[in-house]
Amino acid sequence: MIPYIHEAEFFPSIPLSAALDRPVAEQDVLGDLVVASAPLDSSVAKGGPQEWMFADWEEYLLAPQDLHPYAAGPSANDPEIFHMAVRLHPADRELHPPEWAEVAQRLTHVAGLAPAGDEDACRWVALQARPGRLDVIANLIRGDGAWTRQPYPLARTLMEECRRIEADLDLVPAQPHGGRPLTARLSAQRPGLPRTVADQSPPAVAAQLATLMCKLADESNGPIASVRGLVEQAAHRLEELPHAYGPEAGHRLELIARRLYGIQQDLEATAADLPGAKQRAALTTRPPAAPRPAPARRSR
Repeated sequence: MIPYIHEAEFFPSIPLSAALDRPVAEQDVLGDLVVASAPLDSSVAKGGPQEWMFADWEEYLLAPQDLHPYAAGPSANDPEIFHMAVRLHPADRELHPPEWAEVAQRLTHVAGLAPAGDEDACRWVALQARPGRLDVIANLIRGDGAWTRQPYPLARTLMEECRRIEADLDLVPAQPHGGRPLTARLSAQRPGLPRTVADQSPPAVAAQLATLMCKLADESNGPIASVRGLVEQAAHRLEELPHAYGPEAGHRLELIARRLYGIQQDLEATAADLPGAKQRAALTTRPPAAPRPAPARRSR
């Protein structure tokens, strides 16, 4: 599960539209796309959140700006509409609405939007509009007019909670086994071409080369997995840098890591299609690890 913090906005219509990933109109009813939200009191809840239109959610999230006086952000002109998203890996199972709701509540709690037992917590809504993705949009102005306090660094706090959610919901871990080998170890682990054996029949040669491809694609100590791990770590670090360049660069590295994972899968698929499967099984010292979902930064 990969968390991503989007650039803050002054109006909720921008992140709401981005979460839906489609053109919207004020009369659009979001319905079951809303999996969770801050508690709605009787003054705003008319017909239940599933019946609210796009305009209703926009008005709901803008309401704290009408509090007078209300606290400005750390910088006087900071936008108050906060948007974060989390993405699952493609290999993850499909979560049910109550599970998405749990994810939303846990993330808003650690992000400082909805501290436990706080009646003046921020207004927020969580949308599950795209496969494997959850968007949370909130107003950083609390119900008492104060600007909420978020943990620093927020990106790390969200990543740590995502790791706990992965364990609790049995999802693909972002960095299995605590990370992957560093580059310094690659020279001893880099597989070479298999030695020539007596049997040079086409199936035997194909089996040798398939073994090599499996070693290249091995998730536990293969060179591609090692490089991918370094790319993911760099992406995590970039998310902690200023929004002017950090998150965008981190997102690009996520896509690179995802492509590396795709290369691993292609190598394994190619090896599986080669003839001589029985010989390959005899030559392989241990079966290659099942392809793990692209790690956390792997744009899930």
